[in-house]
Amino acid sequence: MPQPRLLVATTNRGKLREIFDILENLPVTLLTLADYPDLPEPEETGTTFAQNARIKAQAYAAATGELTVAEDSGLEIDSLDDEPGVQSARFNGESYPEKFAVIEQMLADRGTDSSAARFVAALALVTPARVMWETTGIVEGRLRLPARGTSGFGYDPIFFYPPYGRVFAEVSPAEKTAVSHRGQAFRQLHNYLQRAFELTPHAQPPSIG
Repeated sequence: MPQPRLLVATTNRGKLREIFDILENLPVTLLTLADYPDLPEPEETGTTFAQNARIKAQAYAAATGELTVAEDSGLEIDSLDDEPGVQSARFNGESYPEKFAVIEQMLADRGTDSSAARFVAALALVTPARVMWETTGIVEGRLRLPARGTSGFGYDPIFFYPPYGRVFAEVSPAEKTAVSHRGQAFRQLHNYLQRAFELTPHAQPPSIG
């Protein structure tokens, strides 16, 4: 059986590092959107993470003919009625420090400076013809402002994970991936690919097309 090819449909370098670390021991040729630089970005019109993951995966699979995995992820804050949610990447402000400042003010307007919160990551694995498999990973925590730490990306500097006693931006990449929403979801994908394609994991990095 020829080695499967998988398009990982994100341009976020932080996400790609985490995903490739999880899939690296599978005999799979990993492709990225850098291999298809002229593809238009699909409009994310879904109201849930799962819907947006499916929209992106189906659009890129149809355009490339490749088996494609896409994810949609974000931060839900209880005290802000689960905002920013599916709008996490497009939430107020161009930079994450701006987004953090807006969140801090929104919390203050509601008489608090913290809240229970969670990261959510939904995955869709799609062929050009059908949705093969979907899953969701969730990690519970709390907001902790102001931002701190220099590791990670996105909302990691304000997401406090109680079992570690630190925000995600203060832990190592391995510590984060061991418990994170994306780590959970892509480990499930790893196991699904291994079963579906009868793959034997190896110790060598995957080829990157």
